[in-house]
Amino acid sequence: MNKYRKNQSTNVRSSKLLLLYLIIFVAISTFLYRTYTVIKTPRDLPSSTTKLKERSKRGVIVSADNYRVSYSKKIYEATINTLGIDPDKLDLFIELFSIYSDMDRDIVKSSLLDDRGELIEGRVVISRYLDAKSANHLKSLAYKLRQMKIFKPIKNANGVEILYGLDIVEVGESRYYPLDDTLTPVLGYTRNNLQDGYTRPYGIKGLERYYNTYIQFKRDGFYMGKRDVVGNIVYGDNSRHVEFIDGLDLHLAIPLKLQRRIEKVLDYMKDFVGAKEIIAGVMDNTNGKILALASSERFNPNRITQDKIEALNPKFTEYLYEPGSVIKPLSFAIVMDRGKVTPDEIIPTDDGKLRIGRYLITDDDKFAALSATDVLVHSSNVGISKLVWRISGRELYDGFRRFGLGESSGIDLTRELTGKIKKAFMLRHPLHSANSAYGYGMQATFMQLFKAYSAFNNEGIAQTPQILDYFKDTQKEEYYTLPPTKPNRRVMSRDTAHKMNTILQKIVQGGTGKKAQCEGLIIGGKTGTSHIATGGSYTKRYNSTFLGFANDNFNHRYTIGVLVIEAQKPYKYFASESAAPTFKKIVEQLVKLKHLKPTLPPKPTLDTNTTNTPKQTNKH
Repeated sequence: MNKYRKNQSTNVRSSKLLLLYLIIFVAISTFLYRTYTVIKTPRDLPSSTTKLKERSKRGVIVSADNYRVSYSKKIYEATINTLGIDPDKLDLFIELFSIYSDMDRDIVKSSLLDDRGELIEGRVVISRYLDAKSANHLKSLAYKLRQMKIFKPIKNANGVEILYGLDIVEVGESRYYPLDDTLTPVLGYTRNNLQDGYTRPYGIKGLERYYNTYIQFKRDGFYMGKRDVVGNIVYGDNSRHVEFIDGLDLHLAIPLKLQRRIEKVLDYMKDFVGAKEIIAGVMDNTNGKILALASSERFNPNRITQDKIEALNPKFTEYLYEPGSVIKPLSFAIVMDRGKVTPDEIIPTDDGKLRIGRYLITDDDKFAALSATDVLVHSSNVGISKLVWRISGRELYDGFRRFGLGESSGIDLTRELTGKIKKAFMLRHPLHSANSAYGYGMQATFMQLFKAYSAFNNEGIAQTPQILDYFKDTQKEEYYTLPPTKPNRRVMSRDTAHKMNTILQKIVQGGTGKKAQCEGLIIGGKTGTSHIATGGSYTKRYNSTFLGFANDNFNHRYTIGVLVIEAQKPYKYFASESAAPTFKKIVEQLVKLKHLKPTLPPKPTLDTNTTNTPKQTNKH
C-alpha cells in the first residue's frame, strides 16, 4: 500500500515537473519568436548618420566705388503646431513672438486664426520671409518658450506624447536692392523660383538676366557624419564636408556717385523740359567701359508697382526711333572716307530748298552755299543730301553698317533691338539716300548711335560699350574678365576721324550745339531733333538727341549721349534747348568728381608797377 502511494506521489511530481518544463519551453520559444520578429520587422528608427546642408547664394553686384547695389539674403520660415500651445499662455506667446520678430502683434495673431476668428488647429506658418537677424532672435525665443512651459505635449496617432515647439527653418534666399531705384533699369530685377522646396532668385531683366549664368549659385555644400542622441553631427575622421560654391560677384565699371548725380540731372531736366523720359550714357574712350547709364524713369526692384511696368524695359537698347540730324556726321564721314569731299569745299545749298520730284527738302537756315564743314555746323539737309549723292547706294549702305546701324551694339544688356536701315538698292534712289542721310526713314537705338559716335573720339574705331568691369570669386579670391561680345571695329580712317572730331567741335563752338559748351574742355557733338511717326504720318511730338564727346588735356576722353523723349514745354523739344543743356550738366558732374580736369586760362593779375597817383602837370 505504502509502495503504491509512493509511486503515485512520484508520478504526480513527474507530471508537475513536465508541466513546468513545458511552460518554460513555451515561454522561451515565445520570447525567441518575438525577438526574431522584432529584428526582422522594418522599423522607422532614426538614421545613425545625418546630413546638414549649407546653401550657396547668388553673387553680389558691386559698383566701381565698392557699393553693393544688389545682393542676396537668406530667408527663413517660422512655423508652429497650435495644438501644442497651452491655451492659457496663447496671448503671452503672441506678445513674445511679436517682440522678437518685430512684427505687429495683430499680424501675428491673425496668422493663427481662421476667418471666424478661431484658432487654426495644426501646423501654421506665422511668417515666410524672415531675415537672418529675426531668425536668430526667434531661435533664441524658441528655447525660452520651452523653458517657460508655454508648450504642452500632445499625442500622435500612435499614442506617443510629443512636445512641439517653435520651428525656424531656412527656406530660401531673396534678392535685395539697398539703394531702391538707383541704377535701374540697368540692374534689372529677379523673380523667385522654387527648386526642391528651396526658393532662389532668377534674373529676369538687365544685368541680373544677362549675367545670370555667372552670378547664380553654383553648388550647395553639406556636412555628413554620425549623429549623437539629439541628432547633431559628430565631427571626426568619419565625417564628410563638401564646401558650397557661391555665384561670382559682378563688379561694374560704373561708379555709384557719378551714376546717382547723373540720375538727379535727368530728373531735373525731365521736369524742366516736360519730357516723358530722358536717358543718357557716359563711356570712357580709353577702354570702352560704361561709367554711367541712366534714365529718369526708374523703379524699385524690391517693390515693383503697376505704374512702373513700362520702366522695366531699358530704352537704351529697346526703344527704336528715327534719329534725325545726329546721323549727318555719319553720312558726312562715309562720304569723306571715300575721298569725295573735303572740309573746306563749298557746297551749293540753294537757299535751303531742294526739290526731288514732289518731295521738297528744306533747311531751317537758308544759305545759297556753305562750306562742307558748315553743312554740319548749320545742320543743312540740302547740303548733306548733295554730299551723299556723290557715292553709290551700296557705299552709303555699307558705311551705315560699318557704323553699326541695323545690328546690335553688343552692350551687356538683354534684348537689344537692331533697328533698320534701307537696303542698298533703295539707297540708289536720290530721295531715299537723301532722306537717310539726315536720319529719317530708318530706325536706331540710343546705344547704336552712342557706339557709332565713340569712333569720332577714338581714332575712327567704334568701341563696344561694356558695363562689366570684372568678376570676382570671393572664395578663391580670383578675378575674371570677359571680352565684349562684339570686337571693336574700325569704321573710318584715322585721318577722317580727326577731321570729324574738329568739325564736331565747331558745331559746339558756333552751331546748334552751343549750349553744350564747357570752359576749359574739348567739347564736340551734334544735335538731332526728329518728329515721331504714328500710324504712318509724322506728329507734333519729337525726340531730341545730343551725341558727342568731352575731353581734357590729361588724356581723359569720354563719349556722352543724351536722348530726350517727347519734351512738351514750348520750344524745349529742340535738341539745342533740351539735349545739349543736359549734356553740359553731365559734363559738369564729371568735372566735379574729377573725371575731367578743365584747363582754364590764368586769372589776370594786378600790375604792381602801375599806381593810381595822378600825374604831375606844369601849370602856367
